Amino acid sequence: MIQYKKVAFYTLGCKLNFSETSTIARNFEEGGYAKVDFEEIPDIYVINTCSVTENADKKCKQLVKKALKINPDAFVAIIGCFAQLKPVEISKIPGVDLVLGANEKFNILEHIEKLQTKQEQAIVSFESIKKTEDFIPAFSLGDRTRSFLKVQDGCDYFCTFCTIPLARGKSRNASITKTIAEAKKISETAVKEVVLTGVNIGDFGQNGDENFFQLVQELDRVEGIDRFRISSIEPNLLSNEIIHFCLQESKHFVPHFHIPLQSGSNRLLQVMRRKYLRELYAERVAFIKSLRKDTCIGVDVIVGFPGETDAEFMETMDFLKDLDISYLHVFTYSERANTTAVKLGEPVPMSIRRERSKQLHILSDKKKRAFYEQNIGTIRTVLFEHEEDNGIMYGFTENYVKVKMAYDAQMVNTFQRIELTEIDRDGIMKCTLI
Repeated sequence: MIQYKKVAFYTLGCKLNFSETSTIARNFEEGGYAKVDFEEIPDIYVINTCSVTENADKKCKQLVKKALKINPDAFVAIIGCFAQLKPVEISKIPGVDLVLGANEKFNILEHIEKLQTKQEQAIVSFESIKKTEDFIPAFSLGDRTRSFLKVQDGCDYFCTFCTIPLARGKSRNASITKTIAEAKKISETAVKEVVLTGVNIGDFGQNGDENFFQLVQELDRVEGIDRFRISSIEPNLLSNEIIHFCLQESKHFVPHFHIPLQSGSNRLLQVMRRKYLRELYAERVAFIKSLRKDTCIGVDVIVGFPGETDAEFMETMDFLKDLDISYLHVFTYSERANTTAVKLGEPVPMSIRRERSKQLHILSDKKKRAFYEQNIGTIRTVLFEHEEDNGIMYGFTENYVKVKMAYDAQMVNTFQRIELTEIDRDGIMKCTLI
C-alpha cells in the first residue's frame, strides 16, 4: 500500500456538504493523515460534489484538473451528490481514481487503504439510492466561530426541478437523543454558533414519534452553545409553534429564518410540485413580523422555470416587493437530467433567464438595504469572526446583519454589544462598541 500522508478537501455546494466534509476530514486525521490546503501538494484530494446546478458539475471537472496540475501523482477521490448521480461519467474524467456514492463516502478511508497504486481506470463504488437508509451524523469544525450541524438527510418531496432525492435518498435522521449528543460534542469546542442543516430539516421525524419542533426545544437546552440558527426550512413545515418558540421563548435560537419560496405564481408552484401556495407563504412572513419586526427573513427564488411567462415572473416580482423580507437567494433554472421539469412547458431562453435574474438581484439589494436601514441606531450583539481584511474584522448580529470594525485580535470569536451606526459603501454596517 502507498503510504499517503497528506490529504486536502474541496467542498462544492451546500452547508450540509460542508458538515459532511468536515466529519470525513476528522476521520482521516484520526487515521493518521495530515489535513492540508489544496495548494500544499497533498497526496490525496477528496472533492465533495454538488449537483444542484450545471456549474457545480463543471466546477468538479475543473478542480480535478487543478489538483493534478499541483500534484500529477496525487490520488483523486470524488464523493457527494454528483458522484451518486453520474458515477460513470465522473470515472471517465482523466486523473480520477475513486468515485464513491452516497452509501460509501463515509467509508472512504477503507477504500483508499485497499488501493496499491493510482488507477488507470477509476474504481466506482455506489448503490441504488433506494438502498440508502442509514443516517450518518456530521458537523463542521475548523471555523472557530460557527459549526454546521447535520440534523437530517434526504428528501421525500420530489419537486420537479430537483435532483436531491435521486442523489441523497429518502428523508431520514437520527433520534433527538443522538442529535443532542452531537450538539454536545460541538459545545465542548470553542464554537459559539451552530447552524442546523439538512436537505429538508423541517421533515425531521417524518411524522413519527419525534418532530422538528421537539428537536428545537431540546437543542435550546444544550449548555455551551450561545446561538442556534435554522439554515433553511420549507414554509409548510415552519409551523407557528416553531416560529413562536424561536422568537418569544427560546434562549438561544436567533431571529433569522431562511424560507424557500421558488415562485410567486401559484400555477408554477403547483407545476414545481411544491407543497404550499403563495398565500401560506405570506401568512408565515406576516406571523414572523407580528412577533418580531427585526427578524431577518431570507428567500430562495428560481427564475426561468420551464413555461414561466412574463406575467408569471412579474407575479413573483410584485409578490416579493410587497413582502417584508430581508434578502433573496436567486437561482437561475438549469435543466437537470432525470427531473420532471425538463419535460414541462417551453424552455425560457437563457437571455431572458439572465435578465430576470438581474432584476431579482437588484430587488434583493434593495430589500437588504431597507432591512439594514431599519436596524440603524439599534443595539445588537455581534459575534466577530477570525477573518481579517486590511485591518477590518467582520461579524453577524443575531438577526444576520453583517457588521465591520477595526480588527482587534482579542475580539475574535467573542460576543460584543454594539450600536449599528451606518451602512458603508460596500453595503456592510458600521458599528460602535457599547
